[in-house]
Amino acid sequence: MRAFAELYARLDATTSSNAKLAALQDYLADAPPADAAWAVYFLAGGRPRQVVPTRVLRDLAIRLCGLPEWLFEESYQAVGDFAETLSLLLPESTQVADESLQWWLEQLLPLRGLPPEELAPRLQALWTRLDRQSLMVSLKLLTGGFRVGVSKPLVTRALAALAGVDAKRVAQRMVGYTDLAHQPTPQRYLALIAQESAEEHAQRGGQPYPFFLAHPLQEPLERFDAVLGPPQQWLVEWKWDGIRAQLVKRDGRAWLWSRGEELITERFPELAQLAAALPDGTVLDGELVIWKAPPDSDEQAFGVQPFALLQQRIGRKTLGKKLLDELPAALLAYDLLEWQGEDWRSRSQDQRRAQLEALVGSIGDARLRLSPRVTGDDWQALARQREASRQLGVEGMMLKRRDSLYGVGRTRDLGLWWKWKIDPFSIDAVLIYAQRGHGRRASLYSDYTFAVWDDSAPGERVLVPFAKAYSGLTDEEMRKVDAIVRRTTVDKFGPVRSVTPTLVFELGFEGIALSKRHKSGIAVRFPRMLRWRTDKTIEQADTLATLQGLL
Repeated sequence: MRAFAELYARLDATTSSNAKLAALQDYLADAPPADAAWAVYFLAGGRPRQVVPTRVLRDLAIRLCGLPEWLFEESYQAVGDFAETLSLLLPESTQVADESLQWWLEQLLPLRGLPPEELAPRLQALWTRLDRQSLMVSLKLLTGGFRVGVSKPLVTRALAALAGVDAKRVAQRMVGYTDLAHQPTPQRYLALIAQESAEEHAQRGGQPYPFFLAHPLQEPLERFDAVLGPPQQWLVEWKWDGIRAQLVKRDGRAWLWSRGEELITERFPELAQLAAALPDGTVLDGELVIWKAPPDSDEQAFGVQPFALLQQRIGRKTLGKKLLDELPAALLAYDLLEWQGEDWRSRSQDQRRAQLEALVGSIGDARLRLSPRVTGDDWQALARQREASRQLGVEGMMLKRRDSLYGVGRTRDLGLWWKWKIDPFSIDAVLIYAQRGHGRRASLYSDYTFAVWDDSAPGERVLVPFAKAYSGLTDEEMRKVDAIVRRTTVDKFGPVRSVTPTLVFELGFEGIALSKRHKSGIAVRFPRMLRWRTDKTIEQADTLATLQGLL
C-alpha cells in the first residue's frame, strides 16, 4: 500500500504528462503482478462499489478524534476532500505497514455490508497500521472516491513501454478491464503486457474493441470545402442521442458493452436475443436507443425516443415485461468491426459500411436498424438539413471519411471522424445556491445551483431552481464569483450557501425533458455556464415558461 500511496502522491503533485508517465513506469517496473493488476484497475478508471458508507466513517472519526460535529464539518469544508479530511484528523500512526496493495484490498473489500458495530474495531485496527498518505489513499478506496489526474491512454502508454508492445495493442487488451463483473488478477494483468501472439485474436471471448472517437468540428461553414474537401468524400450520418455500444457475437454467445466499458447485456435482453441471428465472429458498433415506430403520417420522423426514457432502462435492476414492452430497445448500427471472426478495422469505412448494410438487410429484425446516411450536393445543403436536428431528436451530424480505417480513441493516424453538433440550448438563469468545489477548487465556491422565474402564480414572481453547473468559467471569473458568494450569503444548509440573488449566467445544455423528481418539473442534460451575463439584471433572467417552450 505504501508504494501505491507514494505513486498517488507523485501523480497528484504534477500536471506534466511526462512526469506522470515516468511515475507510472517506475511503479509498474517494481510492483508484483497482483499489486500492478489492482493499480492499473484504479488508475484506468475502475470504480468498485462503496465499501463503507461515508456516514459510518464520519461518525467513527468524530468519536476517535473527540471532535464536536460542527468542527468536523468546518474542517471538511476547509479541506474539500472527505478522505483527506479524515486522514488529517485521525491520530497519525507510528507504524510502517509494508503489506502489499493486494493484501490491503483483501482486508478492505470484505467490510462491505458489515454493521457499524463490527466495522468500528476492524477499521480502527487497520488505520493504526498506516502512515498519513497511505491512510488517505485507503479511505479513498473505501468510499469509492479514488481519483487522480491520470488518463487511461497514459496508463496504456506506460504499460506499452514496459512490455515493448504497440500501444494500440495494449489499448485493445484494456477494453473491459475495469468492468465491475471481473476483479483484477495477476493473470489478467500479465495478459495486458504479454508479447503478441497469433492466437490472441481467437482467444478474445466477449471482449470488444476500443471505441474510435470523433473530433468536434468548429470551423465556420464557409471553410468546410477548404478544410474537408467535397462532401462526397465523407459518409454523413445523424448524431444520435443514445448510448454508444458494441454488440459482440462469438462462440454462440452475445455481449453488449457500453462506451464506458461496462457490460450491460443483462439490462437489454432483447438485444442479446437479437444476437442469436448474427453469425459468430460479428462485432457491431452503434447507438443504443429506445425505439418506437413514428406515425405513418410523419415520413421525416425517426422512432428514437428521448434519452430520459433510455435512462429509465439503465437505472433498473429488474426488468419486468411491462417495462420491456413500454420501452423497447434497438441498436442503430453504424459500423462493422469484425466479420466472420476477422478484424475489419483495417478496412476502409466504405467497405465496412457496404458489408454492414448487407448484414442488417439480411437479419430483418426491428431491434437492429441501420443508421441512415444523409446526403447533399454541397455542405450548404447538408447544413440546411442539419437545422432540423432538434425536431428529429438528434444532436447534429457525424462526418466520417470514406477511406478512413477504424482507429483507437481520438486519433488521426488511421483516418478521421468529425462530430458536427448543433448549438446547445441556452437560457439565462439566476445563481441562488453555491457550494465549495473539490481538488484545487476546494477553497472556492465553484458549484452553483441556478433558478428561473415562475410567473404562474397571480401577482407573485418566484425563483425556481432547475439546474446545477460547475464548469465554464475562467479561474479569474471563479474567484470573483466566490467573493460575491461570501459577501451575499444569507443562510447555510450544511455545505450549501444560500445567497442573495444578484448574478445572471447564460447556461447551455444538450437536452431537456419533463421530470417528476425536480421542483421545476424539468431536467436538462450536461448543463454548463456559457458566460457570465454582467449586462443583465436578475429581473431579465428567463422564465419557467421559456424552459417549457424549449420542450
